[in-house]
Amino acid sequence: MTILDSSIARLDGTAATLGELTGGKPALLVNVASKCGLTPQYTGLEELQEKYAARGFTVVGLPCNQFMGQEPGSAEEIQEFCSATYGVTFPMTEKIEVNGDDRHEIYRGLVETPNEKGETGDVQWNFEKFLVDGSGSVVARFSPGVVPEDPSIVSAIEAQLG
Repeated sequence: MTILDSSIARLDGTAATLGELTGGKPALLVNVASKCGLTPQYTGLEELQEKYAARGFTVVGLPCNQFMGQEPGSAEEIQEFCSATYGVTFPMTEKIEVNGDDRHEIYRGLVETPNEKGETGDVQWNFEKFLVDGSGSVVARFSPGVVPEDPSIVSAIEAQLG
């Protein structure tokens, strides 16, 4: 069993697994928030989606309200904000917790992966990014401040796509 087998509802509430959301292809998993100073990263995430989707890649947004309540909205409000403000087309999930006792099972293994500074452990803030390959293995972890268009993220994605 891999993280791709983990159950997680889509933002609209329909049941899914992470594998269904990624299509069993490389994906960038990002805990997102609508009211964060890093929220403009949605632009770069959508650009990655548009640039690489045809090559078998997707971004997956996992809304989280654990960091100073910066994702307070309902699923409908999150969907409206992401669509209207940033034109998000990539899959979004239900709101989840990424740290603590109620950490979603997807994040249990992710947090063991070191980021670009060699740090492991709890997700630091909104917009922390995890690149997984088509089998669900974690390939790389990027701190919240590493923007989606950063060459380190782009080259890691391209390496997964061959």
